[in-house]
Amino acid sequence: MADTGSTGIAATAKAIAEASFERFNAFGRRRILVAIAGAPGSGKSTLAEHVVDLLGKDFGAQAALFPMDGYHYDDAVLNEMGRRPFKGAIDTFDAHGFRHMLQRLKANEDDVIAVPVFDRSIEIARAGGRLIAQSTEIIVCEGNYLLAQQAPWDRLKPIFDLTVFVDVDVDELRRRLQERWRGFGLPAEEIAQKVEKNDLPNGLFIMSNSAEPDLRVNNSA
Repeated sequence: MADTGSTGIAATAKAIAEASFERFNAFGRRRILVAIAGAPGSGKSTLAEHVVDLLGKDFGAQAALFPMDGYHYDDAVLNEMGRRPFKGAIDTFDAHGFRHMLQRLKANEDDVIAVPVFDRSIEIARAGGRLIAQSTEIIVCEGNYLLAQQAPWDRLKPIFDLTVFVDVDVDELRRRLQERWRGFGLPAEEIAQKVEKNDLPNGLFIMSNSAEPDLRVNNSA
């Protein structure tokens, strides 16, 4: 496992892009899947977007983004489960469906694959929200539980060709999560409830129950 330390988001994204392209070459330039995992608020989504952009601009690779959040259970399902207030917890995602999609993407047998994308503005996953062409060489997948050691999530890591975990100091994580919900105009009491009863506990679980990655980066700055 390598560790980049805290170097800023641009340098961190570049390090991940370089590692991804090296792995792509090492695997005979066949399609590879890269996992970027971390707690909510760790900045993994922004990092993943930068990595995809850099792979295209600096390395000439055809790259695509595949977020795990498209596999959230719908709110109607969560209401039936009694888990709506805990949306984002490990049991509120379709782990098996997500795994099968990863395997389909890895096999790369179809001319194009439609994947769901989560729309945060309405808290709903849109089916077929993004198309990934067969010509795509590197797929960057980002999500909270990509390296989780809890079954059935523990079946994901072997599918990935490169794994990255994004570390963030707990105090900084709390600040970012509070700021995220503040941006939606929520009152302070509701923000505290969401952060302290759901988001932060999920984040701490992810930080302590994820498998060791190939590359660990610090995004606290």
